[in-house]
Amino acid sequence: MRVVGFAGFSGSGKTTLVEQLIPALRFRGFRVAVIKHAHHTFDIDRPGKDTWRHREAGAVEIVAASPKRLVFMREFEQDAVHDVHQLIARLSAAPDWVLVEGFKQSSLPKIEVWREASGQPVIYPAQAQVLAIATDSPEVLPEPPARPVLDLNAADDVAAWLVDNASRFEYSPPV
Repeated sequence: MRVVGFAGFSGSGKTTLVEQLIPALRFRGFRVAVIKHAHHTFDIDRPGKDTWRHREAGAVEIVAASPKRLVFMREFEQDAVHDVHQLIARLSAAPDWVLVEGFKQSSLPKIEVWREASGQPVIYPAQAQVLAIATDSPEVLPEPPARPVLDLNAADDVAAWLVDNASRFEYSPPV
């Protein structure tokens, strides 16, 4: 299994890139899983649906199962810190690639997603785990990167780079 993180500030294009990489990797014959870090309260459910009603009624865990889908949802009374390695260990689908969105402080090898228009700083100078930068404005990167610069708007090229460098993303859980 290969694991790659996508790090960057909100609005940089991480979700769009990950969304486009999924079919690009699938086209190449790979099974893909995604782990996403969310900073705010979010819902995967819609108001009025059964699981939403159960959660709103106070259930701390909800499991929804059908012949085609299985969802586990857990509510926390207090903020919880999630370790990305524990989340990876819970994957059971035996994916070839795990795309991890967020968790920018993790020890995972990652691609930084950066847009000048976001007004946010880059993280690659301070993180050796950033193996490449995906950007739509390479000419204005604030520091010359000593790593590949990928076109943020060319997901197929990013997928090709990942496949060409797959050995750099082989996952080994920490001991």
